[in-house]
Amino acid sequence: MQRKLRVKRVYDEPSTEDGFRILVDRLWPRGVSKDAARIDLWAKELTPSSELRKWLHDDLSRYDEFVTKYRVELEERSEELAKLLLSLDQPILTLVTSTKDLSGGHVVVLKQFLEDHVS
Repeated sequence: MQRKLRVKRVYDEPSTEDGFRILVDRLWPRGVSKDAARIDLWAKELTPSSELRKWLHDDLSRYDEFVTKYRVELEERSEELAKLLLSLDQPILTLVTSTKDLSGGHVVVLKQFLEDHVS
């Protein structure tokens, strides 16, 4: 199945065009109820490890190195991630995050990894 991956902020209004909504943050977003978020799956296993996330937040200038380290983490879990996504059997998956900048952060890395290796 050809799967379409999208990225959206959890603070944006959910839409029927989102398909299956997957929260890809390790922590639940502040100020958003579970009903309002309309999350179908909270996939903490798709997020960077707590150690890596904290390491980046200590110094955001390390983003390029973070991307490399996060890709290694994803590679190490690629079989598990493939099984997870294949089990969903959904044509549209929206990766939902509280990240302010969708062009940076972990979501953009995750989306590219999933497109290259799983979908």
